[in-house]
Order: sequence, then structure tokens, then C-alpha cells
Amino acid sequence: MRNPDASGQDPSDSDTASDPDTTAGADTTAGADTVALVVFDDEGRTELSVERGRNLRRVLLEAGLSPYAEATSRLNCGGRGLCATCGVRIRTGPDPEHWHDRLADRFGYPRLSCQVRVDDPMTVELVDKRVWGGREPTEG
Repeated sequence: MRNPDASGQDPSDSDTASDPDTTAGADTTAGADTVALVVFDDEGRTELSVERGRNLRRVLLEAGLSPYAEATSRLNCGGRGLCATCGVRIRTGPDPEHWHDRLADRFGYPRLSCQVRVDDPMTVELVDKRVWGGREPTEG
């Protein structure tokens, strides 16, 4: 596991050519196409305007809205979809594509924010968790 810097982010988690946020030819100008992202957490509701195609985990971290529990903010896989610590509840948004997200969605667990692209308007909820997100109570 890699070691994060003092900010809690892994220094090797910087933008690279293989990162979906920085693919070659991506438009990073102020007039870029943006979509609305609404985030609910313990503090209330936050509305963000996000460049289409950005990675949800990165957007949340840049906005100061960490998807991690206290312990996992420093101990995580850096957005590779391996540790399942960046889970969020997606109230409205894309269908799951990553294998973990398909299973999480099916069984009521949070979805991995590192495996979600913000392509259309979405609403997410940061979950209260100790290390990993808990399962939603089932009705019945």
C-alpha cells in the first residue's frame, strides 16, 4: 500500500495520462461542458458544477467532501477500485458499470466513488461509516 502525503492524499494519485480526468485532448477551459452534482453529508447539501466526465472521487476530494471514513482517508488504494473505502450512496445517477458497484448496488451497499464518472447530473450521499460503508436496512 502506498503512503499518502500530509494532506491525506497519495502523492502518486496525481493526474496522469491514463487518468479519465485528464485524457488527451480533454477540454479544461472555463467554458467546458458542466453538469450539476448535489452532495448530501452531515453538514447538509452542497451543490457543485462539475466538468462532464470527471471522476466522482476526485471531485469530492477537491471540494473538501471526503468519501472516506477517518481511518481510510489515509489508508486507501488511491482510487483503483480495490479497497472499497470510498463508498457513497448514489441517489440519482449512472447505473453501475464496475463489477464491485454492480454487486454493491444489488445488495444495498455503497458504490465506489472512484469508479463513477460524472457524465450527467447526479445526487450522492456521503455515508456515515467506521471503515467501510454499511448495508442499507432492508424493508420487510
